[in-house]
Amino acid sequence: MKRPLGAQISHMLKDRGVDVIFGIPGVHNQELYRGIEEAGLTHVLTRHEQGAGFMADGYARATGKPGVAYVITGPGLCNIMTPMGQAYSDSVPMLVVSSCLDETQAVHGQLHQMKDQCGAADTVADWSCQANTAQAAYGLIERAFEEFELSRPRPKHLQVPISQLEADADPAPFPNQPALRTKVLPPDVAPVVSLLNIARRPLFILGGGARSNLWRQILTELGAACFTTYAGRGLVGLGYELDFGATLPRPASAEVIGSADLVVAVGAELGEVDLWRDTLGHSAQLVRVDLDPKVLGDHHHAGIKLQADGESFAKALWAAIDSVKPATGWTPAEVSQARSRWKAEVGAERPGIVPVLDALRDAMPADTMIYSDMTQIAYVAKEVWDMAYPYHWHHPTGFGTLGYALPAAIGGAVARRGKPTAAIAGDYGFHYTMMELGVAVELGLSLPIVLWDNGKLKEIEDSMVRGQIAPNAVVARNPDFCKLAEAFGALSAAPSNLAEMQAAVRSAFDAPVPTLIRVTPDIV
Repeated sequence: MKRPLGAQISHMLKDRGVDVIFGIPGVHNQELYRGIEEAGLTHVLTRHEQGAGFMADGYARATGKPGVAYVITGPGLCNIMTPMGQAYSDSVPMLVVSSCLDETQAVHGQLHQMKDQCGAADTVADWSCQANTAQAAYGLIERAFEEFELSRPRPKHLQVPISQLEADADPAPFPNQPALRTKVLPPDVAPVVSLLNIARRPLFILGGGARSNLWRQILTELGAACFTTYAGRGLVGLGYELDFGATLPRPASAEVIGSADLVVAVGAELGEVDLWRDTLGHSAQLVRVDLDPKVLGDHHHAGIKLQADGESFAKALWAAIDSVKPATGWTPAEVSQARSRWKAEVGAERPGIVPVLDALRDAMPADTMIYSDMTQIAYVAKEVWDMAYPYHWHHPTGFGTLGYALPAAIGGAVARRGKPTAAIAGDYGFHYTMMELGVAVELGLSLPIVLWDNGKLKEIEDSMVRGQIAPNAVVARNPDFCKLAEAFGALSAAPSNLAEMQAAVRSAFDAPVPTLIRVTPDIV
């Protein structure tokens, strides 16, 4: 039957597998809310549109499904643009649906008016489009879901004029048969297999796009060593003897890569935030496998390029390497020595954090999904905390926004009811989105929130000192975080030693509401 287009959009999203919407209603987008309960969707009311965007991001990373947010015209969209920028950097599927004014050129002084709302969102999204008819809205939503499947997943923005959201419209068409992504077949990887046949020190670099559960078997069969990017941690599991881990930012990793006689990078952008240097360090042939043509044609100058997803490449490679003899050029001893040396470097750069992380890791179930913020404790963790499972540690890489951890963890916990989820934040970044504690309490999430409180912007202070700048503007007055959490209805803990911290973390996974666990450098 005919309904207002806003309601029809909610029904269409439900038909395409969406079950949760994050957002805040307003007079401009209220028609979108007409269909939420009617369609059987769950809505999570956030305290700020930035929180809605990060929750949608966290939900998407936990499920692999697009995270969806509803926001109002003007400030609502502006507030969610930071999470959209983060999702763009980290290849996260997100659909933001907003209202917009019917006319902005001939009319001035309207509520929430912007000069170019669609153009503003386009700067942080894969695309930002306006639908002036119901059919256009349906077509753009269909396009978004097809692109989430077929290409590098990134955020999309759809805006619909208020009058169109209010106007009656026919139902959306039934979902199309999903388009099939081209798969890599064993013959397609023949050039790579030929190189592996003669390589004695093959090295794989596995990024966030290398999705497959075959990598451990492939690497073992080939006798290959590996690095992972931060996003690729866990792809080979724990204990693989030739795994250098997520240590690409270590300067000496360039020497290791330079000693390889073949380098295969799969689903890894190899950008600044992966390497923290301009060059990879390779002197041998470089093979790149990636969905994004821009990555394949970058300054690393790959000799062999395959535009493909990591999963189908791994399957094709596994099917084609039965005749390859295992390489013998790498030894577990050299990998172990390098990792031990690099862990000591990390500990020396940011003293006192490694023991805290070791204790935290021992206190959390191996399948805990962790969301971290831009904070020193997370920077250390990304290099020294090995993951048993892939895609279980999520960090705002690239765009590097503060305030990510708490709302993203809420989105992840909504998606993972009954499974362990945790947040790790710094004291300053926590200020950005700490109001979302109220959402976690309302939802009854058993969420440990480990708050690393060193009382300052320590990373910036250290950078200023290295730059011979007298540190200033790096200390802000903090509230009593434990009392703040309790005011929201959450639990809190302020452990004085590592054993108490571990006990607080273990208890938090069973608590009926989130638990803020304030940890200071004095705990060690």
